[in-house]
Amino acid sequence: QVQLVESGGGLVQAGGSLRLSCAAAGRTFTSYNIGWFRQAPGKEREFVAGITWSGITTRYADSVKGRFTISRDNSKNMVYLQMNSLKPDDTGVYYCATDESTRRLVTATPKGYDYWGQGTQVTVSS
Repeated sequence: QVQLVESGGGLVQAGGSLRLSCAAAGRTFTSYNIGWFRQAPGKEREFVAGITWSGITTRYADSVKGRFTISRDNSKNMVYLQMNSLKPDDTGVYYCATDESTRRLVTATPKGYDYWGQGTQVTVSS
C-alpha cells in the first residue's frame, strides 16, 4: 500500500504562488496516474489537475487552466502542482491521489482514485 504525503501549502495573498509536492512512501507510484483534488469547507471534493504515469498527458479543471501546472519526476517518486495567480476561491485542503487502474487518460472523478494523502491546507487571502 502506498502512502502519500502532501506538502507546500500555506497562507498566501491573492496573486501569489505556491508549489505543492506529493511524495510517495512504501512503494513507487511511477506506474500510476496521479490527481490533485481540493476541498473547501462545506463543499465537495473537486478535481484540480491530473497527470498520466508517463507525464505526457495532463488534465486541468477549467477554473485553474492557465494558472496551475502539474508535473512529475518519476526518478524522485514525486508529483508537483505549481499554482500561480492564486485567488481566494482556490482556498481549501489539497489532496493528491493515485489511480491504480489501467486507465490511459486522467479521470476527474474522486471514485477513480485508490489512495489519498492527508492533505495540505492552502489559504489565499484577498
